Amino acid sequence: MSKAKRLHPVAAISNFLKQLKELIVPFIVFVVLGSKGTRWDYFYLVASIVTIIYVLIMGVLSWLRYTYRIEEGELRIEYGVFVRKKRYIPIERIQSLDLSEGILHRPFGLVKVKVETAGSSAMEGAEAELTAITKLEAKEVEAALIAYKKTKSEENSFESEEGDSIVRPSEEIIYQISIKELILLSITSGGVGVVLSAIIAFVFQFEEIIPYEKVFHQLKGLVASGFMLITLLVFAGFLLAWIAALIGTMIKYANFTVKKLERDLIIQRGILEKRQLTIPLNRIQAVRISENLIRQPLGYGTVYLESAGGSVKDIDSAKVMMIPIMKKKQIVHYLEAILPEYKADPVIEPVPIRALKRYILKSWMIVAPFMVTAIVINRPWGYLSLIGLPIVTLWQYINFQTAGWALSGDQLTLRYRNISKSTVFLQKNKIQSLTLKESYFQQKKQLMTIQAVIKSGSGASGGTVIDLEKKNGLETYRWYSSPSKNGTNLTLEEEGSVIYSEDR
Repeated sequence: MSKAKRLHPVAAISNFLKQLKELIVPFIVFVVLGSKGTRWDYFYLVASIVTIIYVLIMGVLSWLRYTYRIEEGELRIEYGVFVRKKRYIPIERIQSLDLSEGILHRPFGLVKVKVETAGSSAMEGAEAELTAITKLEAKEVEAALIAYKKTKSEENSFESEEGDSIVRPSEEIIYQISIKELILLSITSGGVGVVLSAIIAFVFQFEEIIPYEKVFHQLKGLVASGFMLITLLVFAGFLLAWIAALIGTMIKYANFTVKKLERDLIIQRGILEKRQLTIPLNRIQAVRISENLIRQPLGYGTVYLESAGGSVKDIDSAKVMMIPIMKKKQIVHYLEAILPEYKADPVIEPVPIRALKRYILKSWMIVAPFMVTAIVINRPWGYLSLIGLPIVTLWQYINFQTAGWALSGDQLTLRYRNISKSTVFLQKNKIQSLTLKESYFQQKKQLMTIQAVIKSGSGASGGTVIDLEKKNGLETYRWYSSPSKNGTNLTLEEEGSVIYSEDR
């Protein structure tokens, strides 16, 4: 592909809609809220029409001025309406190609291609983006990348649609979501809260237009006369939100498939918007098994890959869901088959029993001031706040039971809980920094807090276990600082002050 090509004309529409979306808030402010039934209404109308026409013209010009080609082992892109810019990306620098099909792409058989390189900016996102090209053109870009990466391993030949013979390694399907798993994923996703929050946030954007005080005042009489009716309406609202979240999850994760192609994992999903992510195995920084409060009692978990790719604008490329939902016992077999360097069933050593008191007391110190304030300000009803004490005690006991760690070869495993239970598997050579903390009270109990950090997209991720045995913390310290680790960043803290730091 040495001849310069343009994107599909759908790209012009996509550019137009993207710019229009960014202008929607100013449009509402100046046209809807600024309209007072005066002669200025005509000015606002004309300004809006002119702005829309200008955005449309710029979208078309941007499409006309954008070309790309593969030449001399480089993906060469030229763009810019007023200032012509050129970007040449060597094929060997391309780490992955992420493909997606939106609503605009599907009728025309198009895809959007995001090009990720080793030097992609965390803030700016992908190195390049081909917003609308045909599937055949996407395959040509992909074939150029495969041709560079290919080895002497077993390969299969196939003919492209243009009749050119392209050598392509075989793809191995290693996971495909079943209907049962998709339904179970949707039911246990917890997306109801997200839907309700979105609805409430959207409704209250129009506070100055909708007379909420008058509406609430009229509802008082309805509440007083029909408590059962209000209860049914609230239940119906939650039911509709749950159904909407269930349908949204099923549409998003339908046809979820994981393939292995040499040293890459290819993840595909979606119905309305199809998406394909390519994850180079060498960019995987850690593996995380997450179990939310609904799935954990049922014995199910979700597997995420922490990747060095991604950006602030595209967080999904940094924390990638590899297995949406699966029985914990099955997850172990899948992980060891796909990523044999990770040991998915290490023997987790829990934190010592003497740490339980610290877990509970810390929670009491947080909630006690609120309880005392409630009792002082609002007696006798303030005493109801004491109900929170056994609740936070039970929650901290669950956190205590969850916390644990394990060392197995070159792998550190940390298990902890925020809301969901997380088990993180970290390879020694991928850990960016390891911090051990020991407060005055921990020192008296011979306890330590361990925190391991790995690179994840534009930021950092990892895990923290509070109050593990001090001897275990020091054992991890010796393991991490051993000569086999290159480029370590190790910190040991005692009573808030750094007493040991090592950089290599």
